[in-house]
Amino acid sequence: MTGAGPGDGSGDGAVTGVGGPDGIRGIVGDDAPPSVRHTGNEAERVARSALTQILEPGDEKGGRWLREFGAQGLLSLLTAGAYEKGALPGATERRVTGLRARAAGVVPGERLDAIRALGGRFVIPGDTEWPTQLDDLGDARPVGLWVRGRPDLRAWALRSVAVVGARACTPYGAHVSGSLATGLAERGWVVVSGAAFGVDGAAHRGALAAGGATIAVLACGVDVAYPPGHLELIKRIAQQGLVIGELPPGDHPTPSRFVLRNRVIAALSRGTVVVEAEHRSGSLVTARRAQQLGRLTMGVPGPVTSGLSAGVHELLRGEAVLVTDAAEVIELVGDMGDLAPERTGPVLPRDLLDPGSRQVLEALPAQRVAITGSEVARRAAVPDDDALGRLYELHSLGFVERCGEGWKLTTGAIRGSNARRGGA
Repeated sequence: MTGAGPGDGSGDGAVTGVGGPDGIRGIVGDDAPPSVRHTGNEAERVARSALTQILEPGDEKGGRWLREFGAQGLLSLLTAGAYEKGALPGATERRVTGLRARAAGVVPGERLDAIRALGGRFVIPGDTEWPTQLDDLGDARPVGLWVRGRPDLRAWALRSVAVVGARACTPYGAHVSGSLATGLAERGWVVVSGAAFGVDGAAHRGALAAGGATIAVLACGVDVAYPPGHLELIKRIAQQGLVIGELPPGDHPTPSRFVLRNRVIAALSRGTVVVEAEHRSGSLVTARRAQQLGRLTMGVPGPVTSGLSAGVHELLRGEAVLVTDAAEVIELVGDMGDLAPERTGPVLPRDLLDPGSRQVLEALPAQRVAITGSEVARRAAVPDDDALGRLYELHSLGFVERCGEGWKLTTGAIRGSNARRGGA
C-alpha cells in the first residue's frame, strides 16, 4: 500500500478543510497535483463511470463480467449496435435487454463532468486513493466510488470504525452513539456511517463536534441529500470529512440500494459497532457482512425489555463483542497496547486497611453495639493485646469509638460497610 494525495478537482468553495485525526490530518497537501491521487487509465475511468449508471451496486454477475472483459470491453458489449447471444456468460436474454436499454441512455464521461463541477472525484481500483480492503468483496466490490471532500479516502479508511444502528433510536441510543463517535474521533479514529436518521446521524454529529473525521456512505448520488432532513449534516460532512457512494451524481436511493450500501460500510472499516437494532434491521446486515469479511463486530447492550436492543443482544450471543465506550472499541480494533482502562469500583477507606486491622474491624457488631476488647479479640480470633492495639489504631482513623469499657463502630464505618456490600 502506498500513500496518496489530493485529487482531480477535489475542492471548490463549498468543500474546504481537511479535518481529521492526528496522524491523518495533513497527509495530503491542498495544492498536490491531480496525478498524485488519480493514477489509473482515464479511458478505464470513463468506462467505469458509465458502468455505475448501468450496473446496480453489488451485482456479482456484473462484477464477474467486469473482471473477465475489463471496463471498456464490458461497456462495448452493452452499447454495441448488435449483441451476440451468449457473449455475457450467465445472462438471460431479458437481463441483457434491460442492461442494454439502460446503456442506451448513458453518455460516457458525462457524470465525471458532474462530479468535477461539485468539486469531487471518481475513484477506481488502481488509483492510489482506492481503499484496497474493498477488494475483499470479490465480484461484489464497487465498480468505483464517487467522492466529495478533500481528505484522502484510502488514508482515512485505514483507521476507521463503522458506527451504525436504528433509525428510530431511543434517546439512549442517540447519546451512546454520539459519545462513542466523539471518543473515537478524539483518539484519532475515523467514524464511518450511513447518514441516516437516528444512530447514524448521531455518530456523524459526535465526530464533527469533536473536530474529528467522519465518512458518510450514501445509497444515492453524493449530490443527493437523503434523507432530505439531513441536508445540512451531509453538507457539513462534505466540508469537514468525506461523502462517498457507488451511484453517480443525480441517482436516488431505493430499498435494495440501502441494503447493498451496507456491504461497503462493513468492508471499508476495521470493525463495526451496532448501537440499537431490531431483529430485522439493516444494521444487522452490516454487522453480519462484517463478520463474513473477517472484520470485528461489536455491540452496545441495552435494556432487555427494549425491542430496539433485541437485534444487538442476538449479535452478542454470537461472535460479536460487547463494548460500552470508545476505549473498549479501540482496544479491539487498534494496535497492540491500545488497552482500555481497567474497570474498578470506588476505593473505600476500609479497603486500605491491612488484613489484621480489617479482621478486627469486622469483628465489631454492625448494629453499633459496644463490646469489650476481650470480646473483640475472641470474635477476631486474635490475642487480646493485638486486638487492643488494632482498636486504638482504628480509633485514630475514625472507624471505631470508645463507649465506657467497650468499643463500637462509628456511623461513618457503618456507611462504608454498607457501600462495600452494595447497600444503601
